Amino acid sequence: MENTHIHPIIKILKKELDVGEMPIVSHLAESERDSFVILMSTLLSLRTKDEVTALATERLLALASTPEEMLKVPRDKIARAIYPVGFYRNKAETIHHVCRELIGRFDSKVPDNLDELLSIKGVGRKTANLVITMAYGKEGICVDTHVHRISNRLGYVKTKTPDETEMALRDKLPRRYWILYNTLLVFFGRKTCKPVSPVCSTCPISKYCDRTGVTVSR
Repeated sequence: MENTHIHPIIKILKKELDVGEMPIVSHLAESERDSFVILMSTLLSLRTKDEVTALATERLLALASTPEEMLKVPRDKIARAIYPVGFYRNKAETIHHVCRELIGRFDSKVPDNLDELLSIKGVGRKTANLVITMAYGKEGICVDTHVHRISNRLGYVKTKTPDETEMALRDKLPRRYWILYNTLLVFFGRKTCKPVSPVCSTCPISKYCDRTGVTVSR
């Protein structure tokens, strides 16, 4: 694809976006900009389906809604509440660790700075970028498997890892699209541009796509 094609692509994907199927973190950001809620939900979402994350987030926040309250909840109780998210026992430990860090280093507040968020063990680039964009409305590019796959499939970037994709997008994606890019591509990746056998026959942006790596489609 030509770099200038990103403008009509974004315009089309905005029209395609069904608010009822937005990612859980995007839903939370629409309804409330509580940085702790968004951080907890994002930690749960790693390697977990969105519908599972949504229910687990609700159960977790019924137990506690602040770092101090969360540390009072035993890890095994947290694990039971968030099951069946992926790696739920490890995530229960991560939640406790992150809460201790927030209390001890950041006066119980979730940082709005990418580097400070990344300094917390258990918080990766995807999580940190989602927090600063969804909770604080600051510029960032969250790259998950959908964003990495589709950006390469389109031919917009040529990268091997999500981190490389983030850096490439920071160089070429117009800044006005940074915050929305993840929401659009996650929705599009679940509905049409699937990991295996994408639905190219009805894809609204097929005329712009290089179909890099696509061997089977519908």
